[in-house]
Amino acid sequence: MPAGSAVRDVTDATFATEVLTESTRRPVVVDFWAPWCGPCRVLGPVIERVAAEFGEGLVLAKLNTDENQKTAMAYGIQGIPAVKAFRNGEVVAEFTGAIPEQRVRAFFQQLVPGEADRAAAEASERLRQGDVQGAEERFRAALESQPANVDALVGLAAIPLSRGETSEAERLLDRAPGDRRAKALKHRIFLEGFAQRHAGEDLEGEAAIDPKDPRARYRWGVMLAAREQYERALDELIESVRLDRSFAEGAARKAALAVFDILGLDSPVTRDYQRRLSSILF
Repeated sequence: MPAGSAVRDVTDATFATEVLTESTRRPVVVDFWAPWCGPCRVLGPVIERVAAEFGEGLVLAKLNTDENQKTAMAYGIQGIPAVKAFRNGEVVAEFTGAIPEQRVRAFFQQLVPGEADRAAAEASERLRQGDVQGAEERFRAALESQPANVDALVGLAAIPLSRGETSEAERLLDRAPGDRRAKALKHRIFLEGFAQRHAGEDLEGEAAIDPKDPRARYRWGVMLAAREQYERALDELIESVRLDRSFAEGAARKAALAVFDILGLDSPVTRDYQRRLSSILF
């Protein structure tokens, strides 16, 4: 085995300790193999060589499926070599077969945080502790190392946003278009801007005077969302959709979807109002 690599043989008896428990401290990659397997003999040296490049950042464990059938069955091993990566006791990535070394290396790289990831994580911790200047420095260091690092882009954007510097925040968020956190922050920017523009208007009164006006219900719903009264906001927005789903090219529906992004798709409120919105649209 290559010098410096953390490679160990595991069995049914040791799997829980040496794989599942160890994976709470660092990633553990398990190579399910057997002595008679030709592709296993091809992949074995490759995966050990690549694992050595990551030093003590992860563990490569090898399990002989002939001798440890209980674990092999528990993880549904049908073809070998089968490689599964564990983190916090769960399988987080896997592949089957003797793939090329380049793909093996890419598989390992996704498991071990790089310099930019570590800097972004440190920055987030500093921000949590109130060290805004230190956090901003570390976020920028992460982006110097990896300009597309999404954690750093989103984390850094929150700092100018907290100072009211929305243009700078939006510039950063535009570089992370597919990230849900970035979308949620951009929605917050829109809502805060809406609240500022309409601060002197009686939007609640307008909706009360003409409850069948989709525009009035939409505007009051957006204001409620800006005030973080999300359930009341969704009630207004969905009523606007019910009254006229085509109003302003579906503005109320889009606003409701924005609130879902802010709350998160796993939120019970999101799931409840998604059903209500769907019942109107479909």
